[in-house]
Amino acid sequence: MSEHGGNVLEMAQKIGITAEEITDFSANINPLGMPVSLKAAIIDQLQCAECYPDTEYCRLHAALAHVHHCTAENLIAGNGATELIYAVVNYLKPRRAMLLIPGFAEYRRALLRVGCQIDDYVMSETEGYQPDERLLVALDRCRPDCLFLATPNNPTGLMPDAELLQAVLERCHQHNIALIVDEAFIDFLPDATGLIPKIAHYPHLYILRSLTKFFAIPGLRLGYLVSGDVTGIREMKCWREPWTINAFAALAGEIILNDKAYIQATHRWLAQQQRWLYQALAALPELCVWPPAANYIFLRCLRPQIDLQQALLKHRILIRHCANYPGLSAAHYRVAIKGEHDNHRLVLALRQVLGYG
Repeated sequence: MSEHGGNVLEMAQKIGITAEEITDFSANINPLGMPVSLKAAIIDQLQCAECYPDTEYCRLHAALAHVHHCTAENLIAGNGATELIYAVVNYLKPRRAMLLIPGFAEYRRALLRVGCQIDDYVMSETEGYQPDERLLVALDRCRPDCLFLATPNNPTGLMPDAELLQAVLERCHQHNIALIVDEAFIDFLPDATGLIPKIAHYPHLYILRSLTKFFAIPGLRLGYLVSGDVTGIREMKCWREPWTINAFAALAGEIILNDKAYIQATHRWLAQQQRWLYQALAALPELCVWPPAANYIFLRCLRPQIDLQQALLKHRILIRHCANYPGLSAAHYRVAIKGEHDNHRLVLALRQVLGYG
């Protein structure tokens, strides 16, 4: 079974229904769907499928560089951010790395693939699943070659304290530790600028971005990595397989970041539905719910005898269990925030599963 969300087909086959009958809360994808501007562009340029993409993706890299006020030499686009997790690890070849627990599984997979020793920095419920000054102490003690940090974290949906994040950045710079910051969901935070503006001052800083979640194009797969390490970026471009980005994904990157109407509509939707769904879930005494920063909510069921994922499947709703995240248990879950109708369906189904009628 898939270790990620979005495994709707697998779960539908398991219970004998079609994938179309399941409402998917397991994958954190914008419910507004693909931007109309991109749909129109794809239809208008279907002939792109008849030609090989530019192996250097010059127009795509130029468009991304324009948005972030850097040069094309500062970034590399990829087949989703996941390709670039492996690319930066293969470039750095760390002997020792530090991971925050719980966290996204692909960091560990990429590091193990190059034979890296991993030190886990465990975040517990008593600490709110957030890093604190202990992380600075751990960096001083372990001196890893690299540190992965997600802002916001997946699966907890929490943002680290801004002052602590700056202190981590400084400490990594002091110890020549490569800091890889995963900002895959940061576009959902309208006031967050992220760390890309700092790349000129921190040569060992690598920023991962994803366009698949915010712009609802997981089937196209598009992400990018930004860094002041132009030598590293050049090496990653040199050693990558050719044509990892299809023509329509490259086209998407040239268009969607300029779709201001779609971006504003997404922030309006999330401002309303994020608050409503969090309050509705937090009102259920059997759930411990953490306030979200992005478009998904992390929770623990206080009645561990109930398998919420399996119980909700009977209502044809799929949520993400988090038992396979190191540091979490079978009682932990993650739910995406969707549209008003679907969010109400989820809460109603949870109330029935938990015995409220």
